[in-house]
Amino acid sequence: MTAVEAVEIVDTPDVPIRQPGLFRRAWALPTAKIGTALTAVVVLVAVLGPWLGPVITGYGTTDFAGKPFQHDGIAGTDGIGRDVFTRFLAGGSTLLLYAVLATAIGIVLGAAIGMFAGYSGGRLDSVVMRGNDVLLSLPQLVFALLAIAMIGPQGWLLVTVIGVTHAPRIARVARQATVAVVSNEYIRAAEMYAVPRWRILVGEVLPNITGPLMVELGLRLTYSIGYVASLSFLGLGIQPPSADWGLMINENRIALIVQPWGVLLPVLAIAVLTVGTNLITDSLASAAARKEAR
Repeated sequence: MTAVEAVEIVDTPDVPIRQPGLFRRAWALPTAKIGTALTAVVVLVAVLGPWLGPVITGYGTTDFAGKPFQHDGIAGTDGIGRDVFTRFLAGGSTLLLYAVLATAIGIVLGAAIGMFAGYSGGRLDSVVMRGNDVLLSLPQLVFALLAIAMIGPQGWLLVTVIGVTHAPRIARVARQATVAVVSNEYIRAAEMYAVPRWRILVGEVLPNITGPLMVELGLRLTYSIGYVASLSFLGLGIQPPSADWGLMINENRIALIVQPWGVLLPVLAIAVLTVGTNLITDSLASAAARKEAR
């Protein structure tokens, strides 16, 4: 080795290898692609269905299409003669919207509470998290049933109750992730320069706990879909004559053997959507775990 080569080797700076982000690592997994495909199919049906239904079948969601529980048309009719396929195509938009809004409320509230408690530490952390544990002891579905029974089946109430009951579970995850981050040097440097607390939480802590939060977001979205559909099935969610998948299951279950499509189509859609979001969540969890292992 010549002296020039030796100098070049010594003087060459180490170039850090940029690791791929959470979503790119998750997308490299087969489960993420399968989950995204399944979820995309159901989302497209839910978003485009209200416009495509009347075009395909020629009926609106409340139009009389034939005798009750007949096999006329693509998927027959329901108990009062409305076209099942039209109502199926239109029934996912509200469910999906409510589930997304409830999950968003839960993520925002839970992340804010968890980051505040984890960053504050000490007695304030203990007080906040003990109150959080009290809320965790309340069953989500029972709490939602109680609130809706007292106020009535309102859409805003459904979203708010589900979102608020998600928050304590998200707060625990956010708090644990925040505690692991606040001891880093860049947090101490920001404190030395008297950066306001809210800017530290938003600018320094939040970007470094997005992995656990994204995993929790996917998990809570899956639960939100199930809760909205369950409450609609019980008659405490979306009300008739609106088209909704959970409501369709309740309306058509009495004729499951005679005319099964009114139940099978929404059940299949909810199942595919749940499986898809679960696969995406598992991929995010695996990607986040690989990053922590490094």
